[in-house]
Amino acid sequence: MTVASPDLLDQKYESISGEPRRQAGASEPLPLPRDSTSRLTSLDAFRGLTVGAMILVNSPGSWNYVYPPLRHAEWHGLTPTDLVFPLFLFIVGVSLCLSLVGALERGAPREELFRKALRRGVVLVAIGLILQGIPHFDLATWRVPGVLQRIGLVYLCASAVVLTQSLRRQIGICIALLFGYWALLTFVAPPGSTVGDLSPEGNLGAHLDRAVFGTHLWKTTWDPEGLLGTFPATATALLGALTGHWLRSGRERRELSGWMFVAGFGLMLAGVVLHPVFPINKSLWTSSYVLFTAGAALELFSICFWLIDVEGVRRWARPVLAFGMNPLSIYAGSFLVARLLSFKFATAQGSRSGQAWIYERLFVPWAGAWNGSLAFAIAQVLFFYAIAELLYRKRIFVKV
Repeated sequence: MTVASPDLLDQKYESISGEPRRQAGASEPLPLPRDSTSRLTSLDAFRGLTVGAMILVNSPGSWNYVYPPLRHAEWHGLTPTDLVFPLFLFIVGVSLCLSLVGALERGAPREELFRKALRRGVVLVAIGLILQGIPHFDLATWRVPGVLQRIGLVYLCASAVVLTQSLRRQIGICIALLFGYWALLTFVAPPGSTVGDLSPEGNLGAHLDRAVFGTHLWKTTWDPEGLLGTFPATATALLGALTGHWLRSGRERRELSGWMFVAGFGLMLAGVVLHPVFPINKSLWTSSYVLFTAGAALELFSICFWLIDVEGVRRWARPVLAFGMNPLSIYAGSFLVARLLSFKFATAQGSRSGQAWIYERLFVPWAGAWNGSLAFAIAQVLFFYAIAELLYRKRIFVKV
């Protein structure tokens, strides 16, 4: 891990960010140039919003008092919280396309780019494993799958596709991943289970995870970041990569923002239509979930793109850019703090964790149980924003 150029993927985006949006006297914004190496500010802002949302939904004062929109759906279905992780993977896909395709066009060796992608993927998985082990590093209960592990694997798989396949084949692979995953979970009967079993313990992915990882899973018998779900999650990143190709197409920016919004609505509609056949489910990362969440990501990104890169309205985005420029360090830091606050110590009322003590003493008395839990999460966001802002002002950007 090094401190260097801004972003965990170390990309140079094939678009403009810091330059004026309009030429003097022009009524329409310029198209995105294919040969620029400036960063795309709207993508950084979108990433920052996603990182802030990650911290918010992962940091309640008490899991017993969380408002429904800030919880994951219990199984089938969707809440706003279920959008956060796929939004980030979509952004990863956009970023790696802008980075890798631009590097190839500038003459970078394909093999060297793949080696870098492999190294970054492995480092992300390793960081995820280390964070999962804190604070006890108990080999008997150490969870192997996880969020950073999935990001690392998806980044590696999507990078390999973008580096080796044509645009048409990338589209075909994305479709094949979604169709193949549906076919596997719908028509292949796991050992001791029935065809089409989509229950937490009975689905094919859970059987595979138990065979590979044993009990080193989130719920002992299944895990929402299991191995088989890596394939549809890669499709999420590839839909982001296809958006990256779109951004590099040379189309005029206002036209791009409009078509991205329309395409996002179309993907969301496709996810809703497929829901009765293959239910929207975050833990299974179903194909309908991929389509719906990628569509939501495309719509939200198109709004950021229109505001920042078409209309030049940037002041609102300044606070979230600090998050967007150091996503790995901020997410890892928030995970580490949560783990450290889980340590328990003796009190007059019995054993309490550091998080419970802070929540009950500093937040519940003035805000109550429910609002205090939310206030605790907001305080976490503000705390890590202060750190991100400090890093941003000092031009410190952590990459792997």
